[in-house]
Amino acid sequence: MGKRRGRMQEIEVKIEKTEFPSVGISSYNDRKVYVKNTFPGQTIKGRVKKRREGYLELKLQEVLEKAPYEIEAKCPHFGVCGGCSSQNLTYDKQLELLGEEVKTLFEDASVTTGTYEGVTGSVDQFEYRNKMEFTFGDEFKGGELCLGMHMKNQSFGILTVDNCKIVDEDFRKVIKATVDFFKDKDLPYYRVMKREGFLRHLVVRKAKNTGELLVNLVTTTQNDFDVNLYAEVIKNLEFDGTLTSILHTENDSLSDAVIPEKVNLLFGRDYIVENLLGLKFKISPFSFFQTNTKGAESLYSIVRDYMGDSENKVVFDLYCGTGTIGQIVAPKAKKVVGIELIEEAVEAAKENAKFNGLSNCEFIAGDVAETIKHVKDKPDIIILDPPRSGVHPKALEYVIKFDAKEIVYVSCNPKTLVTDLKVLVENGYEIIKTRVKDMFPNTPHGETVVKLIKK
Repeated sequence: MGKRRGRMQEIEVKIEKTEFPSVGISSYNDRKVYVKNTFPGQTIKGRVKKRREGYLELKLQEVLEKAPYEIEAKCPHFGVCGGCSSQNLTYDKQLELLGEEVKTLFEDASVTTGTYEGVTGSVDQFEYRNKMEFTFGDEFKGGELCLGMHMKNQSFGILTVDNCKIVDEDFRKVIKATVDFFKDKDLPYYRVMKREGFLRHLVVRKAKNTGELLVNLVTTTQNDFDVNLYAEVIKNLEFDGTLTSILHTENDSLSDAVIPEKVNLLFGRDYIVENLLGLKFKISPFSFFQTNTKGAESLYSIVRDYMGDSENKVVFDLYCGTGTIGQIVAPKAKKVVGIELIEEAVEAAKENAKFNGLSNCEFIAGDVAETIKHVKDKPDIIILDPPRSGVHPKALEYVIKFDAKEIVYVSCNPKTLVTDLKVLVENGYEIIKTRVKDMFPNTPHGETVVKLIKK
């Protein structure tokens, strides 16, 4: 059968509801219709990009009629920038939709939420992010140099986001100064397809509670440019926070990711320090740390609350990353055992535990599904905080074998969460309560925390 060529069909539909992660749902000729970045009450025109027996996927072309509750977005880049997707909704409406989407996933999987405690919002709807990765490029072929975010529905267009509202003024100053500095230097930005160019990314991190700022310029080694000239420009800016680090990362890898093949310190020290719920954490240029500091404090407080009394108990922190949650519960626990695949994260966890004078934490590097087999300790409480793919089935087998009295599951993907919860319930666990925590305002993502106890 030959492929049907020609222009893809365009259709108009009214969005009835959303499904996680904020995908608009409608129907057309008895088929379910999915449209990303749309909301209930909108009438939209979309192009059919996937046609299956039971459903259609549309690419949004135009909102013909807004929903009655829509508002004017605060950010001038909204709609063109590929970052935020729901600034046109009040924050209350964003939280309402997120909560409904998560509850629907539980209902469709026939999994109880136990006591559903609703959605906890973020303290800040704007200026909440502590890390951003910006890309060098141009808006259109042959246009002037830009530095910022990928443009919506475009493969290569980059938009300078020097008015971005999900970061604070220090980020905006760095973007503006960087793009202004490099505009007249005749240095090419890196083109992934051609594998040539010099300017790649700019990574900015700022510890919200201490104000320490890290600026990291990422380039290839294809040009012999003195990046210390750039460092001087950044040093001369006036910041609300404190400029602590300027770094230059050399990255000649072919992928579009920021890969630190060589990191050169141009100014200050090569990390910043953040305070979180009474503990200090060193954040290196590439270490994982929740991107919403105030949100992380709120999330970890919920986890601590769901654990209840951890006095003299052994706590397992599986998929522990840099060990943040484990260390926050460590002062009351007998012992914390953290397991994490990424070795650099484990080294950071060990360093941070030492930094905070915590002697009852053990962090182990390895695949959770394998490493868990060899752990000698027996947990009273298990914290599960897996990646989007959920807990590996082999790891889940061992979690069940450990027979811990309590499990606190922290999930960034409620779709895999409900699948794992089903298995835990089938193996003797009872879901006590569930809370949704919004960590990323103006986007479709959130975290879900569930407390389970062994029957």
